[in-house]
Amino acid sequence: MDLRDLAYFETIAELGHLGRAAERLGRSQPALTKSIQRLEESLGARLFQRDGRRIRLTPAGELMLQRARQLRQDIEETRREVRDFASGVVGNIRLGCAATMAEYLLPRLTEDLLARAPDVTMSLVLGQDDVLREALRSGRLDMAICSRIVDDPQLSSEPLLQDQVVVVASRDHPIFDAPVAMADLCRYRWVLPATGVSSRRWMDATFQAHQLPMPQVQIETNAIPMLPNLIARTRLLSFIAREALAGGHGMDQLREVQLAETTLTRTIGLAVREGAYLSPAAQLLRGMLREHAGRFGADL
Repeated sequence: MDLRDLAYFETIAELGHLGRAAERLGRSQPALTKSIQRLEESLGARLFQRDGRRIRLTPAGELMLQRARQLRQDIEETRREVRDFASGVVGNIRLGCAATMAEYLLPRLTEDLLARAPDVTMSLVLGQDDVLREALRSGRLDMAICSRIVDDPQLSSEPLLQDQVVVVASRDHPIFDAPVAMADLCRYRWVLPATGVSSRRWMDATFQAHQLPMPQVQIETNAIPMLPNLIARTRLLSFIAREALAGGHGMDQLREVQLAETTLTRTIGLAVREGAYLSPAAQLLRGMLREHAGRFGADL
């Protein structure tokens, strides 16, 4: 089985069209057809079937696609491991971090990491937990600091620390003109993350549990840095980490809507893909977080 044929197979499966795959790969359609024929002959099974002008995977093809992706990840991790070993360096860390945590956790953590391993390099991705989870699964990240993941067999997540997420509004918002009940939140529109994000799912479930309509989401975004000014200039409500409200840039324009029912206490965890290769640098970072997560988060 040729690794190049597997790479071609993944692209064809992704696009569902031989011509488009040929354009992306810079190969001719006949060359790709022969590549698939070689794979099918070696496996003794058909991988694709016609569906009008497109092609789609057979059940055997679906299974092969899963294995091909896993094999590609294993090969890439093996390359990284051998390269790290041969060069004698501590390596690179591909780290994801929830945007609301980054401002508080990463500066002190990075300072200590570089003091212990001055030559380490880091590729840092900030995002919501749904994006980080998918990047971990696909092998684009080594580890992620985000809401603890407990429902994904491909990932393992160990607890680091806790924080709270609360409802916020602009300081002069009319919701503060009288004592606030949860039903009052239904009178206003919201800016919230996508439904795949754990904090959004929790908020929706909380409204449902209190037999209230779902929050009226006017703006759905993962752009955390824009939230303070956006909320301050509108009558929109939002849901952000209390620690961010206490000291983040522009957060002095906002105020917490104090309701026990809409205060989420969550566990922040360090997630990795089960069985994935971690460079010496990544292993060092994980050890530091295991031992001293509370100190790195002391500003929280």
